Amino acid sequence: MTDIDLSAYASDGGGSSHLSGYLARPDGEGPWPGVVVLHEVFGVDDEMRRHADHLAGLGYLALLPDLYSDGGPLRCVARTMRAVSTGHGRAFADIAAARSWLLARPECTGRIGVVGFCMGGGFAIAAAPEFDAAAPNYGLMPPDLAAAVRGTCPTVASYAARDRMLKGAATRLARALDAEGVPHDVKEYPAAGHSFMNTGPAGPRALRVLLRAMGTGPHPESAADAWRRIEAFFAEHLGTERGGDAHGEGAGSR
Repeated sequence: MTDIDLSAYASDGGGSSHLSGYLARPDGEGPWPGVVVLHEVFGVDDEMRRHADHLAGLGYLALLPDLYSDGGPLRCVARTMRAVSTGHGRAFADIAAARSWLLARPECTGRIGVVGFCMGGGFAIAAAPEFDAAAPNYGLMPPDLAAAVRGTCPTVASYAARDRMLKGAATRLARALDAEGVPHDVKEYPAAGHSFMNTGPAGPRALRVLLRAMGTGPHPESAADAWRRIEAFFAEHLGTERGGDAHGEGAGSR
């Protein structure tokens, strides 16, 4: 597990002048399918690194780009949230840079998935057409959901019935994917709230009481089931065979 510099890939594609990421590698020599992991609104923290480590344990080369690299959370959060809500902005170029970095690695099969949480889940929906499989978890809905899922990849999504911010989101996403004929597994967990896949409290300590009051926090039983579904879905759609060469004949080439 190591921190890496993605700046060359980002700046060449119109992204951030500085972009860092956390890379979690499976044991062994590979090659492995890749996964871009997209963080919550609170940025890259131990919780998000644990998610990347978990994916590496499942056999994926997991790259967690820090979408706040170029300026820090306080300066970048508004810009990044605006990007996920409008469907365009520098963050999408940074996500593309992470994907390109994985595609260029000889230890990657050329099949690339995307996993996102909270804000990152919204990006995972919006950026999914460029990937081979997507797993948005309590992801924010793009403003034009029908357009966002047009031509998208197979999607496994998890939502929480007690999430006050995303009421009805699972149903909306499932209907949109149905309308496009996209293979999908969308599930809402009745006993869970937002960020239920985390193992501990999320966000700054000063906000945690408010976040708990909003139904935010871990729900281990629901999280375990969500991870089982992601594991099975990614095994089916990303597989372990080489899906193209390192120049991009895998992900995004359906």
